Formats: sequence, structure tokens, C-alpha cells
Amino acid sequence: MGNREALIEGAKTCLKEKGYSRTTARDIATAAGVSLAAIGYHFGSKEALMNEAMGQALDEWGGEVAATLEAGLGADGDARERFVTTWRLAVETLSSPSSRALWTTQYEVVSLGAHLPEMLAELSKQQGEAREGLASLFGYTEPGQVQLVGTFYQALMLGVIALWLFDPTKAPNGEDLARAIQLVSAQLGSEPEN
Repeated sequence: MGNREALIEGAKTCLKEKGYSRTTARDIATAAGVSLAAIGYHFGSKEALMNEAMGQALDEWGGEVAATLEAGLGADGDARERFVTTWRLAVETLSSPSSRALWTTQYEVVSLGAHLPEMLAELSKQQGEAREGLASLFGYTEPGQVQLVGTFYQALMLGVIALWLFDPTKAPNGEDLARAIQLVSAQLGSEPEN
């Protein structure tokens, strides 16, 4: 593993252990086992490195959920079963201290955004890919639907995870969400567009 990769892995470790704002460049260099100067050489700034590490950590989390979903659901699951199972698996990842730390760090980044607009802008660029990944997890692949549906699921995911972090016993599960969406859809009274 080269210095660049070691720095990303070190930054991911620091994100999970210390969060975004409490991680120093020295923390990352120490975790990576490289010199402090390597951060500037490979990334230009600690923030750029942290943003890259956050993006990769979220991609890894999405990949793990997708692999678990595919293994657990298979091709036979209908849309409702896929929805409920996907939410169950996503929420179950919060029982892992590493995943929980990753989500807590995301909320920290959002709260810091007002003071670090360039950081928030960089992370905002990554959200398009996250939306595509979420749409895919829930079985949407049509180009006209992916961003719209992915945005909906992203908003729902951020809310569900925030509720879980406040009190896991009161956070909605997949069945709760499926029923709520059915109620809202019935109240809207229209069929979804393709």
C-alpha cells in the first residue's frame, strides 16, 4: 500500500474513532504511518483527504448493504419485500460501532457546513452518486427515476438514521415505513410516473 492509500485508510480510521472536527492532520499521519508532509503532497489539505475518506467509507458501507441484500433477498423478492428487507439491513448496520460512527460523522459534517462551505460543496458533489446507489439498492434503474427516487430514499435514510441515533427503540422499521408510504400515496391519490 502506498502513502496515498495509507492516508485514506488512516483518515477513515480517524473519522470513525474521533469524528471529522476532532481529527488532526497529525492523527491521520500517525494512523497511516507516514509523514505529516504526505498529506499536503497527495491531497493538498487535510480537508480534501477527509472528504475523500468519507466518500470511500460511505461507498464501502453501501456496497456491504447491497451485497447483504442480494444474498438475503435473491431474485424472488417483490418490491415490498425488497423495501422492508433493505431498510432492516440498513438499520441493522447501526449496531456496528464503525457504521454508527460513520453516520454520526456525517451529521457532524452537515453541522460544520455553515463554517466550511468548501467542504460541504465537495461532499455535496458526492451525493449524486449516493442517490444512484440508494435507488439501485431499492431496485430503481430507469434513468429518469434514479435521481428522483434516490433523493427521496436519501432523505428518508438520513431521517431514519437520525431517529435511530436519538432512540433506537422508537425509530421506524421497514414495515412501518412501507405502511406510512402507502398511506401517504393513497392520500396523494395518484399513480407514480415512470
